[in-house]
Amino acid sequence: MKNNIIIIQASARSNGDTATIINYISKKKKVDIVDLKNKSIGHFDYDFHNVDDDFIPLMEEIISNYDIILFATPVYWYSMSGYLKVFFDRISDLLKTHKDLGRCLQGKKMAMISVSNHNDLKEGFAMPFKESANYLGMEYLGDLHTWIEEDGIPKKVQINMDSFLNQLS
Repeated sequence: MKNNIIIIQASARSNGDTATIINYISKKKKVDIVDLKNKSIGHFDYDFHNVDDDFIPLMEEIISNYDIILFATPVYWYSMSGYLKVFFDRISDLLKTHKDLGRCLQGKKMAMISVSNHNDLKEGFAMPFKESANYLGMEYLGDLHTWIEEDGIPKKVQINMDSFLNQLS
């Protein structure tokens, strides 16, 4: 196994605030990173016309090589990014056409980091992550809201991230 943790970066800006948080994490913990913006992943389709996109090969790589999936998403309109929502919707492929692969998610671990410009995450933001982990038989390790101020990570956020990262194992 290369690394135990893969970060799924789900921002519309590959070098934005979410990347700033991910870069901090990668200096503290050995992780691999996948930027969904650089992948071709179509929306869920009940007719499964998007079988040749990047989703199934990406999931095969993730399931084969990692125990912990850490989702990193900006907060867009009080919710996860569109990139991440599409990714989550496509997990339905693993329940319909790639069931053997989907079953391999059982026992894996999931966590989430949200990123915005303020310490003001609305209640319920983490619910889709918690419930998806539960539904898929994954262990939910928790979530952390982070924010950027004046193009930097506030000390309080750094302390919170260090504590959060220490719990990931």
